Amino acid sequence: MKLTLTSGSVSEQRTPLLILGLYADETLPDGLAEVVEGEDFKGKFKQTLLLPFVPAHATAVAGDAPNQMAGSRSQPFAARRILLLGLGKREELTAEQLRRAYAFALLRAKAINVTSAAVALPDHGTLDRNTILRAVADGLLLANYRFDRFKGTASKKSNDQPAEITEVVLLGEADSSVLELAEAAARGVLLARDLGNEPPATCTPTRLAEVAAEIAARGGMELTVLDREQMRELGMGGMLGVSQAAHEPPKFIVLEYGRKGAGKTLALVGKGITFDSGGISLKPGEKMDLMKMDMMGAAAVLGAMSAVADLKPQNIHVVAIVCATENLPGGKAFKPGDILRAMNGVTMEILNTDAEGRLVLADGLSYVQRYEPDAIIDLATLTGAVQIALGTHISGLITNNAELAQRVKESGETTGELVWELPLLPEYRNAVKSTIADIKNTAGRAAGTITAGAFLENFVDERPWVHLDIAGVSWVEVPPKQEDQAKPYNSVGAVGFGVRLLTDLIQRYAAE
Repeated sequence: MKLTLTSGSVSEQRTPLLILGLYADETLPDGLAEVVEGEDFKGKFKQTLLLPFVPAHATAVAGDAPNQMAGSRSQPFAARRILLLGLGKREELTAEQLRRAYAFALLRAKAINVTSAAVALPDHGTLDRNTILRAVADGLLLANYRFDRFKGTASKKSNDQPAEITEVVLLGEADSSVLELAEAAARGVLLARDLGNEPPATCTPTRLAEVAAEIAARGGMELTVLDREQMRELGMGGMLGVSQAAHEPPKFIVLEYGRKGAGKTLALVGKGITFDSGGISLKPGEKMDLMKMDMMGAAAVLGAMSAVADLKPQNIHVVAIVCATENLPGGKAFKPGDILRAMNGVTMEILNTDAEGRLVLADGLSYVQRYEPDAIIDLATLTGAVQIALGTHISGLITNNAELAQRVKESGETTGELVWELPLLPEYRNAVKSTIADIKNTAGRAAGTITAGAFLENFVDERPWVHLDIAGVSWVEVPPKQEDQAKPYNSVGAVGFGVRLLTDLIQRYAAE
């Protein structure tokens, strides 16, 4: 979808559909108040009202914001239809509410089969124009996503398929570079969603390596892809152990943007289990299909690097690592009771082969130490426990560094990709100690998300580090009704959580 920013007149914009965001219990624009019954539209959050034709006497002052359209110099709306969108109370408006409201409006627009629309950017006293533009653009771009690559021609032409909106004109004053940032980040999110939604037969470790190669070529990055033999030479016991039974070859993917010394070095490490059966510790069959998305940490890292390739920020060195393999049972599979040695020499007792993500991340975190990063962020769909603790709206955060954690929290609040810190106490570090190896790969059900983080801390060499457990926020399972969807910009399937957070974090580091 193409977004265009213009300062043109709301009333003069010729479009099949004009979306007007209005606040609760405030006066409707001049002219519309005469044709809308008072109880039909009150401006409640996400309330919509479609005016199927624009009355001839509905008027507005050219160039004014939608909430300031009263005046003596007026003319009829040029739009064919108007969709009134409730923004809730003016004083309660946030960027995330804008993101959700305009995503919801786009879904409504798709349902009435328009292919283009215009959106009047709302005015607001506390949010600046660029924040408003970014939030509205995020909502529109992300809500327009569809994944139909594997549908046949008949399904694609079905009347059940909503229209694809190809162009939206944004009416208002703001910095156009903000729109470029939103579009680059959204492309990264959609890439991550596509990878997560693909079948595991096509989204293999090799496929992730191919995507990384395209990003590297586009962004002028250095790409390294290690195979099994090279992993063996480096002593990557975690990667080798988990991948033992997989016919698909594992890939250890390294993307490097910029160079050491050119600003801060930020390391991103993503868990890339392209299908997780649990291995010998086999998962239940129900919902095992969702385990094609056990690589959403890797997808987030690749999506963020795609945004970096487009934006090309200065004064930043980013190293991205994807630990990609399948975890399958078989005669060669690693087993409970085995001991694996990570790249940094730490030995890991295996009590459950379904706690495999931390094993591959052990090698990813160890490898990245050669770059002497100033900060390390790893993302992984690591534990079911995080969903029990935090549900499906917020990611768990484990850290050894309060300053870095605060940076990540601020980027999460800016983008609406929220995180919540869990305590990494000495007791949790002790819980992962093994009696026959250095550490064990599970400490049981109690505080499972935190002990997983305590396990990973053994591989960060005391550098500033944040672990994001995104298992609860990486996909949407049940198709909710549009009006019940908390985040209308997330469709069923892979969400792409983390891409916008990481992109914002990188931009902040680059601006220092």
